[in-house]
Amino acid sequence: MKEDVDGSIHLGRQLPFNPSTANDPNGDGSHGMLSKSAEKGEFRLPWVGQGPSMTTTRFAPSPTGHLHIGNLRTALFNFLISRKSGGTFILRLDDTDPERSRPEFADSIRFDLDWLGLHWDRIERQSDRLELYAEAADRLRQSGRLYECFETPEELSLKRRVQLRAGKAPVYDREGLFLTKEQRDELGAVRPGYWRFRLDRERIEWDDGIQGRISIDAASVSDPVLVRADGQFLYTHASVVDDIDMGISNIVRGADHITNTATQIQIMRQLGAEPPIFAHHSMLTGKDGGPLAKRTGSHSVRGLRQAGIEPMTILSMLASVGTSDPPRFVPEPEELAGLFDLAAFSAAPARIDDGDFRAFNAKVLASSPFEFAAEAVSELDVPPNLAHRFWETTRENISTMAELRDWWSIFRDGADSVVEPADSEFVRLALDMLPEPPYGADTWKSWTGLVSERTGRRGKSLFMPLRLALTGRRSGPDMSNVMQLVQVVRR
Repeated sequence: MKEDVDGSIHLGRQLPFNPSTANDPNGDGSHGMLSKSAEKGEFRLPWVGQGPSMTTTRFAPSPTGHLHIGNLRTALFNFLISRKSGGTFILRLDDTDPERSRPEFADSIRFDLDWLGLHWDRIERQSDRLELYAEAADRLRQSGRLYECFETPEELSLKRRVQLRAGKAPVYDREGLFLTKEQRDELGAVRPGYWRFRLDRERIEWDDGIQGRISIDAASVSDPVLVRADGQFLYTHASVVDDIDMGISNIVRGADHITNTATQIQIMRQLGAEPPIFAHHSMLTGKDGGPLAKRTGSHSVRGLRQAGIEPMTILSMLASVGTSDPPRFVPEPEELAGLFDLAAFSAAPARIDDGDFRAFNAKVLASSPFEFAAEAVSELDVPPNLAHRFWETTRENISTMAELRDWWSIFRDGADSVVEPADSEFVRLALDMLPEPPYGADTWKSWTGLVSERTGRRGKSLFMPLRLALTGRRSGPDMSNVMQLVQVVRR
């Protein structure tokens, strides 16, 4: 049992947190970004026209908050796909937004993944790859697919309101596409422009690994903004360029990205690459069907850890929610990968609640052998001759490993007795009849038998006051087993 940096306590193998540095596969400091043709002096994306040679997946969180279970589900699916096929799993920090991205959140995401056992093969940071995005944007401009626009946010908002009042979809009207050079120069002298990708207005289709056949009419989608007026490259552009450059073969993400996927497929093809295999998992909802709070409370990985939920409880739950199968505890991520089947997941929203994790954690602990908890029990300084009995007695009465400490305190130091006023004389008399520890397997039966003969009490009126006096709790392990662990009785 280990105490983590946030004070939470857990069982089992704890791997050290080792923040990796960005991989440099080219060995030239380029971090896998651009390759240069010596003959032409031109930059190209190294994967274009080659196609990925192995399964490569990525998890690409923005370091703008703590990791939540919705994002973790995405990370888990991509991790399991890569591990099942012996491929590569990349952690890519999408940190191009300097105002919202924070180093402490990047550290938190890496700590959470490492704690869970989802170890990446390499790590990349988009903030290190801006040159690549600029080169790709220049290629799109040269091809005529990236065009400059000058509307202010207020003007765009007004356009959308007018379209909605007219019963039309709020799709960008391509005003920037039809500006003359003189108009662009005039507007550019007043304010910097931003850049949109011109979609081919045709149907974009793909076979989705979870959703099935998807078909989206590009005419119903606004041309996506790829570069902001301040020069910041947005998610749609940076993600596409990275997925090509890193040879991503499979992308699993939430269903809220389906429209993004449609536009990104066109951008990929314009850059000369074939799209990877896409799958969009359903969104997680609370028990009421509403959206989960993302980065706070019990729905963050940090919150679950602080609540004492075991890492593999979390992963085992997320690997089954959204399927027709009940949760099944699997002790290692690699074993979970061997059982993972993307086809088992439904496209319908999946409901989950923080109470589900706690209940499943309790079920896991209740069925775990002593070997599962041996280290945790030892760290409580439970005498070796009592260690096995202690675990067998308490495991069905805990939801987290941290609760073991409370039970051992009761047995070692005596409980804070709970005595109802009506039972005070009865409890005093009963405790006077109880000898000093240690106690054996028959102590509870013989003692309560004598007390019953002396007082005439039977059943609950006999047993409950004595349980409360010895443990301070109304429920708990079988008292015959409890007595064999009691070291002190407070009288």
